[in-house]
Amino acid sequence: MHKILTYSFLFLLAGSFFFGCLTAEKSFTRVAPGVWRGVLELEKFQIPVRSKDTVILLNDQFKPGELPFNFEVTYVDDERFYIEIINGAERIRCDSIQYGRDRAQARDTMNVHFPEYQSYIHAEIRGGVMKGEWVVKTKENYRIPFYAHAGRPYRFTTMTEKPLRDLTGEWATLFDIESERPNKAIGEFKQNGNQLAGTFRTETGDYRFLEGTVQGRKFWMSTFDGAHAYLFSGSIRGDSLQGEFRSGKSKGKLWTAWRDPNFRLGNADSLTTLKAGKPDFSFQVKTPDGRDLTFPGPAFDNKIKIFTIMGTWCPNCRDEQNFLVEYGKQHPDVAKNLAIVGFSFERHKEVAQANAHLAEYKRKMGIPFEIVYAGKSDAAEASRVFPALSKVMAFPTMIVLDKNNTVRRIHTGFDGPATSKYADFKKEFESLLAELNQ
Repeated sequence: MHKILTYSFLFLLAGSFFFGCLTAEKSFTRVAPGVWRGVLELEKFQIPVRSKDTVILLNDQFKPGELPFNFEVTYVDDERFYIEIINGAERIRCDSIQYGRDRAQARDTMNVHFPEYQSYIHAEIRGGVMKGEWVVKTKENYRIPFYAHAGRPYRFTTMTEKPLRDLTGEWATLFDIESERPNKAIGEFKQNGNQLAGTFRTETGDYRFLEGTVQGRKFWMSTFDGAHAYLFSGSIRGDSLQGEFRSGKSKGKLWTAWRDPNFRLGNADSLTTLKAGKPDFSFQVKTPDGRDLTFPGPAFDNKIKIFTIMGTWCPNCRDEQNFLVEYGKQHPDVAKNLAIVGFSFERHKEVAQANAHLAEYKRKMGIPFEIVYAGKSDAAEASRVFPALSKVMAFPTMIVLDKNNTVRRIHTGFDGPATSKYADFKKEFESLLAELNQ
């Protein structure tokens, strides 16, 4: 039995007047309820932006190289609680929580697991403070220091320096501008005063729900979902934006953006094509529980087929799988004539480990269709498994075949719910499957 802790928040009383979040009389058994501010301490780097005073003022709450995010602790009874990671309009509920006592250190400890992504946050807890690390189990020695404070609902800062301009709208964007072949993207931003939200769409997917702040000519956005940790910093330079992008422990890369209504990304339905001749999509694989799955075969006869190239480590792939699950629920008349297989390319070193994880992934997400292990998480490996395709350039990639096994659509990437294109994709998908179901 865990020792009951009572936290009076006396040292936060002054802060509660400013932040208005926690009650001084609130008692709890484990972790302080309410909104916390978490921080991943990335490798320190210099933001490529100049300002005479903003950075100095921000350092009291946010330092360059820190990736902040918010989460909320909610109790369901005296002992059990869950955590929701907050990124803009998105909340990610985490129920897989281990809580215990480190007797050697005489401290309470907690592991918050992201089972879909094979990662977790380990933290020691002292009252309203956490300290620990984020660990990705499928990467070699991948650990990022983490700390958090209760009762701090802001993300980057509470400053309200007047923004130089409103960033709302679309921005033509180039990432990796220091390289010979920069990557195209479109930034979609919504600004409300100092608050900034949005995402970047690319030809291989989107950066999901970003949240941040604009202070004077400078701005920051971040997201953390258990799989990826993204930090964007930037500066308003006349009619353009200049900044740096950081993904977890990787080195920061430069990007630039400008207004251009004629700027376009490649058509997601034509980036990957069929090779000339009569391409062969036949396969024989085993499901995680050892059953044979063969195409062509009786399980696929007179069915609309959807084959998805995916990875459980990929949030865009998870968005696509959620979309397919919800489509099946909303269109049972079509779903009964639909056969879906997810071909998952994984980071696990052993096939048995990958299959065990796929079974848990499928259970956790309530996926009614098959997910099979297809190989290592590499685009070249995916191209080898699908030789009928001109190339595989993105996880996910969706292949739709009609009841006669003719390929009707190959869709690269996925514009998820954080983007303006999600509704369009949903409408086009529903129209296509209605046609194929006739």
